[in-house]
Amino acid sequence: MIVTAASVQDCLINLDAGPKPEVVTTDQASDSDMVFGIFSMLGYRFAPRFADLGDQRFWRAELPDGTTSAYGVLEAIARNKLNTKKVITQWPDMLRVAGSLVTNQVRAYDLLRMFARQGSPTPLGRAFAEYGRIDKTMHLLSMLDPMDSSYRRSLGKQLSVQESRHRLARKICHGNSGRIRQAYREGQEDQLAALGLVVNAVVLWNSQYLSAIVDQLRAQGVPVKDEDVARLSPLGHAHLNCLGRYAIASSAPDKGLRPLGAAALPEVSAASTTVVDDDGV
Repeated sequence: MIVTAASVQDCLINLDAGPKPEVVTTDQASDSDMVFGIFSMLGYRFAPRFADLGDQRFWRAELPDGTTSAYGVLEAIARNKLNTKKVITQWPDMLRVAGSLVTNQVRAYDLLRMFARQGSPTPLGRAFAEYGRIDKTMHLLSMLDPMDSSYRRSLGKQLSVQESRHRLARKICHGNSGRIRQAYREGQEDQLAALGLVVNAVVLWNSQYLSAIVDQLRAQGVPVKDEDVARLSPLGHAHLNCLGRYAIASSAPDKGLRPLGAAALPEVSAASTTVVDDDGV
């Protein structure tokens, strides 16, 4: 299954529970100006990780009196000018498109195909591209901010968590090489829902035992730093055995956790160094 920025938008719109995200982080894929425009119209900050920032364009807009401000040290890279007239002309239709997306009258994936029209954007598609260049420039400036790297670091951390979650899901969904082979959308959704349920169960199990291990280490007098605990992740999967047959019967949950084994509580000296890999193990 190929996941694009447009399919991410469709998933966000169809969320039926929980708070909706404000920032959507992805690797560089389908990061066109049009995609930025649609995400911005829907109230999301689209934050892809670019493979080469040197190839990206920065945009400036004219002031109402037709002049442009001086950008100081950014003057050299802010050479491209937005055509705000295209956005103003198409704004009513852009609002109608956003309403159609929110009410599920049309999919973002289909919209982008219609806007592109085999490499020749429609007037409405060009308006979304011009609008998206505003948000894209803001994203690029935040990524390159030399004084505050918190935005860039937060995106990197979020992408690391996503990649760890994908690795866990790929290990669990190993049948048919991890491919969803159901022919209909309902069947695919059932399989993905079952995968999500198992992944969540593993995350819950890992979280409970990681917490128990930390508590027992501290009770034994082993120095465990809070900053090391903050880096622990419940997405580790080296201990999982996904082969064989499993019978799940409905029963009352066990009381408490199983005793921690010696492997979970190694001998740690006060002078030893704690090393945590990408999965927090």
